[in-house]
Amino acid sequence: MSPAPSSDVNVLLVDDLQENLVALEALIRQPGRRIFQARSGDEALSLMLEHPFALAILDVQMPAMNGFELAELMRGTERTRNIPIVFVSAAGRELNYAFRGYETGAVDFLYKPLDPMAVRSKVNVFVDLFRQRLELQTIQAQLERAVTMRDDFMSMVSHELRNPLNSVYLQAQLRRKMMSGPTPPDRATMLRMVERDERQIRSMIRLLDDMLDVSRLRTGRLAMDPKPFDLAELGRRVVEAISEQAAPAGIAVTLEAPAELLLEGDEFRIEQVITNLLTNALRYGDGKPVAVTVSAGEGRALVSVKDQGMGIAPADQERIFRQFERTEGSAAVPGLGLGLYIARQIVEAHRGRLEVVSELGQGSEFILYLPLPGAAAA
Repeated sequence: MSPAPSSDVNVLLVDDLQENLVALEALIRQPGRRIFQARSGDEALSLMLEHPFALAILDVQMPAMNGFELAELMRGTERTRNIPIVFVSAAGRELNYAFRGYETGAVDFLYKPLDPMAVRSKVNVFVDLFRQRLELQTIQAQLERAVTMRDDFMSMVSHELRNPLNSVYLQAQLRRKMMSGPTPPDRATMLRMVERDERQIRSMIRLLDDMLDVSRLRTGRLAMDPKPFDLAELGRRVVEAISEQAAPAGIAVTLEAPAELLLEGDEFRIEQVITNLLTNALRYGDGKPVAVTVSAGEGRALVSVKDQGMGIAPADQERIFRQFERTEGSAAVPGLGLGLYIARQIVEAHRGRLEVVSELGQGSEFILYLPLPGAAAA
């Protein structure tokens, strides 16, 4: 028997007579509902241990194990104890089977001959309750995940802000001590200290900007100001700025670009995307050279940022574009896991694509595709 689709709700019918099972199934079968049949208590228990059921309809008079005995076994097993039970009996009401049925945990008791309307109505109620319970469980899981994400986010923000703030604070204390000493620091020393402060402050500003951009994206308020601009010149400008940050670590950043490549878009936002890709390449590139390529072809512009670092596992290559998601082994690298999410949203707002090509241990290449003027509609 093939597995049920995830949207189907399972109902179990238990009766030792095949004709009774066929008749009852014909009565309650509906789209989105999968009916299982069992001819004995043992077969029913096996099915219940394998599948989740919204309802079990049990015949009372069965050989070997009657319906009451099966119900008692169900109530003694964790996986089956919460399955609602409806008993069906051909015996007269004077035998007081209903009382015993309710004692064993039944939620209802039906006598033969069955009233089709009553049977359908009762089954519909339990199927609907089962679906509602699944929805509530899904909502609860989503809420728990949201709370976990909130706590993780607050922890990450606190950590990412604390490091640069501590650095700036320690630099300020050091300058105070140096200024109050017998030999004030020279201009070159002070300039280096100011540059360190600026780097830390830029790091904090970038973090706060990322959080603001995520908030704007959620509310649809991330403004775009499309105008003509030169992507090649933008690439040169970003690479020059990043190269200054990479120089102290000895990381070479190379650029291959045409003299000019005109596009229509929000230059500031595209610069934000390329800067993010290059910053990640420096962080995860294992100190090795980073290559940037700007080119055009087939009606689109292309920006490639390629590093030679740790690489990204196939299972992570789509996940890293989600909010607060990062690759395995990146805990030591600063960041909230927002940059790639924001970058992809910006690119898609330009009717473009942002993709990654990577293998573990072989580095990563992030490729930004943007439509050329006149090709956007196509």
